[in-house]
Amino acid sequence: MQPDTTMPQPHAERPFYRHLYFQVLVAIVAGALLGHFWPLVGEAMKPLGDGFIKLVKMIITPVIFLTIVTGIAGMTSLRGVGSVVGKAFAYFLFFSTLALVVGLIMANLVRPGAGMNVDPATLDASKVATYTEKAHESTLTGFVMDIIPDTMTSAFVDGNILQVLFVAILFGVSLIMIGEKARPVITLFESAGAAVFRVVDILMKAAPIGAFGAFAFTIGKYGIASIINLALLVGTFYLTAFLFVVVILGAVCRANGFSIFRLMAYLKAELLLVLGTSSSESALPSLMEKMEQAGCKRSVVGLVVPTGYSFNLDGTNIYMTLAALFIAQATNIDLTLQQQILLLLVAMLSSKGAAGVTGAGFITLAATLSVVPSVPVAGMAIILGVDRFMSECRSLTNFIGNAVATIVVSRWEGALDTEKLHAALGGEPIDAARPITTLNAAPAGLNLGEASAD
Repeated sequence: MQPDTTMPQPHAERPFYRHLYFQVLVAIVAGALLGHFWPLVGEAMKPLGDGFIKLVKMIITPVIFLTIVTGIAGMTSLRGVGSVVGKAFAYFLFFSTLALVVGLIMANLVRPGAGMNVDPATLDASKVATYTEKAHESTLTGFVMDIIPDTMTSAFVDGNILQVLFVAILFGVSLIMIGEKARPVITLFESAGAAVFRVVDILMKAAPIGAFGAFAFTIGKYGIASIINLALLVGTFYLTAFLFVVVILGAVCRANGFSIFRLMAYLKAELLLVLGTSSSESALPSLMEKMEQAGCKRSVVGLVVPTGYSFNLDGTNIYMTLAALFIAQATNIDLTLQQQILLLLVAMLSSKGAAGVTGAGFITLAATLSVVPSVPVAGMAIILGVDRFMSECRSLTNFIGNAVATIVVSRWEGALDTEKLHAALGGEPIDAARPITTLNAAPAGLNLGEASAD
C-alpha cells in the first residue's frame, strides 16, 4: 500500500549537531583549547571573530530601520508610538539605576579590592590612556548631539544605532501622517524586511566560526591564568550579575507570566554567541527576530530592542559601580557615603548611550572616574587584564535584560500574543498565522504564572 502523499508529513526533528547552539558551544570549547595550548595560534584567530562581528554589524542598520519604520507605520496613531517609548524609558531608567545600586551594595559587602594595598603612584596610566581619551569625548552634550546625523544617509553609512533609530522614528511617524498614500512604501519596506531577515539567517550560519575565532584570541592573548590574581573581583561580578538576572529579572518575568529560565533556554543559541564573541551586538538581529516569533508585536520590538542596546545596559551598570569601588578599595581610598552617592549619580549619566559593543563598559567606567576625582583613573590599569573576561558577563546580562524588557513592555502595551510566547518558551511549534491574543484577552481561568512554571 502506497503512503498518502497528499497528507502533510510530520516535520522530522533535526539532529542535535545541526542546531546553531550546539555548533557555537563546540566552537567555544575548541577555541578555548586552542588558545590555551597554542596561544600564538589562538591570537592569530582574531580575524575570524572580528570578521563575523563586521558581518553582523553590516546588517544591523537595515534591520533596525525597516523593523521600526514598518512597525510604527502599522500603529496608525502617534499616541501609540509615544506610549511604547514612554513605557520603555520608564523601564530602562528604573532597572538600569537598580543595577548600579546592586553593584554598589555588593562591592561594599564583599570588598573584593580590600588588602591589595596598591600605591596609585606606581600605576602606569599610559595603559588606559586610549580609554580615557575616548571617555573625555563622551560628554552628555556630545552624546545628545551625536544622536542627530549629519545627513539622513550618513546614519546608515556610520552604523550608529541611535542615529538610525532617530531617522527611522521620524520616517515612520511621517508615514503615519501621510496615511493611505503611504501604503505602497510600507508594502515595499515589509518585503525588503523579509529579505533582510533572510540575510540574517544566512549570516548566522557563520556564527560558530566567529565564536571560535573570538574565544581562541581571548584565551590565547590573556590566558585563563591571568584572572587568578583578580579572581575575587571577577567572581563577585559574575555572582552579582547572576543574582540580578535570576532574582530581580526572574521576579519581573514571574510577575509578567513567564519564566526567566525558559526565556534563556529559548535564546540559548544567541547567549552562546554573545559569550563567544563578547559582544551583545552580534546577536541583535536574531534577538529582534526571535522576540517577534515569541509573540511580541513588531512595532514594540523595533522600538524597545535597539533603544535598550543604548539605554538598558544592566550588566554594564553593575560592572561600573563594582569596578569603581574595587579600584578605591585596592588603592586604600575610603569613600564616604556621600562620595559613593556622587559616584552613583555620575554613573547614571555616563552609562546612558554606551553601545553594547566590546570595550564600551571600560570606556564608560573611565568617563565616570574622570568626573569623580576621589578614585584615580589610573587605577583602571589594575583591572585591564581581566576586563575582557568581565566583558562577556556584561554582554550576557545586557542581552538578557533587553529580552525581558521587550516582553514586559509588549505586555504593558497589550501587544503580546501569550499563546505564541508560551509555545516558543516551551519549545512548541509556532503558528505564525494565528491572530494575536494579548494578556488582556487571555482566556478566563488561565493562570499565566502557573502556565510557565518550571
